[in-house]
Amino acid sequence: MGIDRRARALGVFAAAGLLLSGCAVGTGGQSGGTDAEFDSGAELSGDLTVMGFSGVDEVATSRMELAESELGDVNVKLIEGELDIQQFLSAVATGDPPSLLYADRDQIGSLAARGAILPLEDCIDGEGIETGDFVESALNQVTLDGTVYGIPEFNTVQLTMANADLLEAAGMSIDDVNGSDREAMTEAAAAMAQNDGGKVSVIGVDSKLPEFLPLWVAAAGGSVMSEDGRTAQLDDETTIESLEWAVDIYEQQGGFSAIKATRDAADFFGGGNQFATNTLGAMPMEQWYLNVLNEVSPDAPMAFDTVRTTEGEPIAFAGGSAWAIPAGSDNPEAACRWARVMTSVDAWRAAADARVALREEEGLPFTGILTGNTVADEEIEGMTTADEAPWSEGVAAMYEANQNTRTLPANPADAEFDDAMQEAVNRVLNGQAEPAEALAKAQQTAQAALDEAWAELEGGD
Repeated sequence: MGIDRRARALGVFAAAGLLLSGCAVGTGGQSGGTDAEFDSGAELSGDLTVMGFSGVDEVATSRMELAESELGDVNVKLIEGELDIQQFLSAVATGDPPSLLYADRDQIGSLAARGAILPLEDCIDGEGIETGDFVESALNQVTLDGTVYGIPEFNTVQLTMANADLLEAAGMSIDDVNGSDREAMTEAAAAMAQNDGGKVSVIGVDSKLPEFLPLWVAAAGGSVMSEDGRTAQLDDETTIESLEWAVDIYEQQGGFSAIKATRDAADFFGGGNQFATNTLGAMPMEQWYLNVLNEVSPDAPMAFDTVRTTEGEPIAFAGGSAWAIPAGSDNPEAACRWARVMTSVDAWRAAADARVALREEEGLPFTGILTGNTVADEEIEGMTTADEAPWSEGVAAMYEANQNTRTLPANPADAEFDDAMQEAVNRVLNGQAEPAEALAKAQQTAQAALDEAWAELEGGD
């Protein structure tokens, strides 16, 4: 989730909190449940309105066709546009929610705590959803206080992406920029960077702050939050040291402002991207960018690896989406059926077939899909057609990263926690505070939000 959307989400929750606080139980949320009877063999009918499912492509349509065939007489209607959390929360509060919600997994905890979505144990049992097939970290993201509230879909991981020519010219290798040796990564940043009078023409290494701080903390053996989602750990020594190091990488190249100006000016999705134009040495980046680079700049001098822990082991911080059933859904049975089919191995196989066919038509290799389903991932990995370096190495790194994911636990104050963390990092990047000072303040804010949210969740109305 980007920082702008996180900030919007926090404002939305604050604005909608009073509206929902008086009706969480009445909407059939966490404590209310539903009278629906879930049965994988039942014939279904009625309407199914889906909110938040946009940007439909061949991966979506191939699965949708399968889902619609199993829904029988159900009339499926996609609500156009990106998910509007305020619109959704207001719809739940007024008793007119969509039948089904598609949301980021890191929104599920807050939505569940507010009674805006239903617990899914009965749905999972009735439809026979194989939760053991899901990537463990993905399932953890949608499990609040032991209860599952979402069906995971897709998985997002980070890879180390680098310009092999710039590395070679600096006498460096991919091992120097994958995070395993932080001193070497700092040296590589300075060695590859080009700064002329305060203007950075070549970024040596982009440590991708503010959004990747949790990744760097995890790579050093820490976490910004406890495993139970109740305790902020923003002022821990590992967090402070990781932020100091990641910020220093920018300082070695002319400062964050100069790096950001060059970063923002890049033709990120085009053939003139920063790797193709030799204006970026290395950065961690989500795996979907591998496919973008292969499509728009197949001859770029790339090198790939996983991100590595300080012990040299692969690591990634997982993200993705999930299907959730709103409290007060007018067709929870159809919603559950849709979620099951859309995340099934059969559906992902159809999606991969569709993507392979399209890539062959375009004369491009198929670089894989991370589904959030381990059984599907294993099958789809065998379908990839990127057989030549460096793209084959990128695909291998992607699947290795996918097997070594971490994530923050679901918690009832996810937006508030993230806002406090992001604000702290931005204050440091903007020169307004030192890391220890900024993180100490963030710790107080985040812990207060967690304490209050957990107390409300466990105390009821």
